[in-house]
Amino acid sequence: MNDTRFSNKVLSVRPEPLKALEITTLQVNVGYRCNLACKHCHVVGGPARTEIMDKDTVDAVLRALSGSPLSILDITGGAPEMNPSFRYLVKEARNLGRHVIVRTNLAIFYEENMADLPEFYQDHDVELVASLPYYLEDNVDRVRGSGTFKKCIAALQKLNSRGYGNGAGGKNLSLVYNPQGAYLPPAQKTLEEEYRKELKARFNISFNHLYAFTNMPIGRFKDFLARTGSLEKYMDKLACAFNPQTLDTIMCRHLISVGWDGVLFDCDFNQVLGLPLESGVPAHIRDFDHARLVTRLVNVGDHCFGCTAGQGST
Repeated sequence: MNDTRFSNKVLSVRPEPLKALEITTLQVNVGYRCNLACKHCHVVGGPARTEIMDKDTVDAVLRALSGSPLSILDITGGAPEMNPSFRYLVKEARNLGRHVIVRTNLAIFYEENMADLPEFYQDHDVELVASLPYYLEDNVDRVRGSGTFKKCIAALQKLNSRGYGNGAGGKNLSLVYNPQGAYLPPAQKTLEEEYRKELKARFNISFNHLYAFTNMPIGRFKDFLARTGSLEKYMDKLACAFNPQTLDTIMCRHLISVGWDGVLFDCDFNQVLGLPLESGVPAHIRDFDHARLVTRLVNVGDHCFGCTAGQGST
């Protein structure tokens, strides 16, 4: 474990560094290509990105799932739906009996050849975690681009019509909130109630849960902080909000992250920063070994304060 401000903070509240507790989830980033270029995106996704997971690596992911006790496949991007092997991965993982979660930006439904995504998700019983930075048009379009909010609302209405988020079909639909600037999100429960009330009243939209995520000081958001001279102040704010109660549920202790090229990481954030797993454990999905990975030390850095600030961000 690196000697960092975060690692020292962990050792000040517990007798040992962070280790994995279990691995129930394989979180797979299938590529950085995206139809959007959101200002807070930690992977700096966008239409010009060329990093895409190939079919051989997708098959290695499926072998890891079939040969281990992993119960959940969590697919992310970019816009994961833009990977040519995306639907194949979802279908085969469901055939293996694994629960599949897809992290979608919703606006992807209105790109070419994507109109049937709500039906595809319904047919394969996929859980959706959908990004919606706020429930007001100006706030969302400022972060994600003009016209994005209307697409997101229309996509949510389509999902509701197919039993997502409203109890009618038992399909799980969660939303994700991100702050608009260099501050921590409000209390998740309060924000969820606010979203639920406003989306129902304005658009007759329902959802199951809302997750309030802290903007991580990496990628485009870190560039914004650096440009505005507020990076050090934001890092201090995250460190001051450190909550030791988040350490048991922090995501790096319960999953393994797979990069678009098959390289393994403790989390999606370490993937972007190029922070490898500890030496001596499998480093690539083709060598996946659940028993060895579940006992590993977690490689941490000061960005980890973003996952432990306040109520946590996992």
